[in-house]
Formats: sequence, structure tokens, C-alpha cells
Amino acid sequence: MKKTTILLTVLAIFACKQSPKNEEKEVQIPMEEKMAVHAFPEALSKVFDAHGGLKLWKKQRTLSFVLPNPDLPEIHTIDLWSRKDRVDTDLFSLGFDGAQVWLLDAEEAYKGDAAFYHNLMFYFQAMPFVLADDGIVYTAAEDLEFEGKSYPGIQIGYKTGVGASSKDEYYIHFDPESHQMAWLGYTVTYGTGEPSDNFRWIHYNEWQEVNGVLLPKAITWYSYEGRTLLDAKSTVVFENVMLSEDAKTEGFYTKPDGAEFIPLTKS
Repeated sequence: MKKTTILLTVLAIFACKQSPKNEEKEVQIPMEEKMAVHAFPEALSKVFDAHGGLKLWKKQRTLSFVLPNPDLPEIHTIDLWSRKDRVDTDLFSLGFDGAQVWLLDAEEAYKGDAAFYHNLMFYFQAMPFVLADDGIVYTAAEDLEFEGKSYPGIQIGYKTGVGASSKDEYYIHFDPESHQMAWLGYTVTYGTGEPSDNFRWIHYNEWQEVNGVLLPKAITWYSYEGRTLLDAKSTVVFENVMLSEDAKTEGFYTKPDGAEFIPLTKS
């Protein structure tokens, strides 16, 4: 199985300059005051517990990780409470300041869609906890079969207007004994405005513990025919994964001098 360490090639199939330091940190509002109380399906609650629990996850403020592409490694940093983010490389930086996406690319090295990509890998890396976000609708799903084993699942939908692609849908499937997440099925509707029944599938079978929370170490895309899983295609590895209860300094996610704002398409 050929492994890759960056998703840009995968996206093509279907689709570091820091801000000046400021020692003053953002005011940290307790996460419990920022999130509504959810009534999760019992099975999903067990999945969260198997990965360290939502209570511990909600205490974390900053997540960072590296996609170790040998030509151009990417450093991803996310504020878990505000969902501000930034991606830094030696040639370009991009991010989200809480309202708008920005791109700093003096050498015009970035060839992707910054509005689509700025937080894409965060959502894959922060599974299963991002499935506790506001505006989610949970529905029972049929089991997913792989190599003679059945994986129970839950279908994930979003209320209208939630996120950049509210028509996206997901399936999370988990090991029936350990309740650890095993598979993610998802659609891509960004920029189309239309729902899709073409679900792509990712195997979550390599995990690492970070501050007591179980997060992906590597994820593997599989070829598929509907819900029939075929062969492993490509793998993304997450290195230097770090969680902190501290926020980055004020201005870390702000558009740097010389950067441009990128229109954010909603569908």
C-alpha cells in the first residue's frame, strides 16, 4: 500500500510565515459555556468515551499537527473553541480568522482552494469529537461490512445553514467490542449546493494518545463500490500531534500583512 503524507493528491482525484508575536493571550471562556447541551445517541457517547471522553476533549483549547509531506510539510493549528485556524508552510500560509479565510502566498505556490482546504484536515484529524458539534442530526445506520466483520454505525447530517457545506453527510462506524471509531463515510458537496449519494470511505485503524485523548495517527482512503469496500488507496499520516488547554497569542490567526482574503463559498 502506497502511503502519502499530504491530501492534495487525494483532493485532486475528487474535486512559514507567522504573525508578529503578541504576548497577550485571548480570554479563555470555559468550553461548557460555549457549547449547547447535546443528547447524543448512546452508541456515539460510547465512542466518545472510548476516545477519552467529551469532558476531557472540551478542556482542550489548541490542536496542532504536521502533515509531513517531504517536499513541503504543513503545520496545522486550530483553536478548538472558536475554530479559527491556520496552515503554515515554507512557501505559503493560509487560515481562518473567525470570519474570513486568508491566503499569504507571495510566490503563488499554492494551487488549491484555500476556502475549502483551510480546515479540511482538522475535521479528519479531530474525529470522532467533531461529531459533537452544534447543528448535527443523528440517524441510525446499517452496519458496514469489512473482511467478515460488522461495524455498527450512525448517520450524521447537518441542519440547514450549518457550516460551509450543510448538505454534507457522514457515516461513522465503530468496533462493536471496543467502540473505537473504525470507518468514516462522507460526501463532498462544497461549492455545488446539491446533496450527494457518493460516499467516500476512510479507514481509521491507527491511533495515538495525546493528553489522554485518542486521536488518529494515520487514516487510509479505500476504493469502493457503494458501501462495498475494496482496496486501500492512499494514507495520510499525522505527526507531532499536540493538544493544549492554552490559547495561542492574540493575533495568531489574524490575516498577516501581505495576505489576501478569500471568498468563502457556502452550499
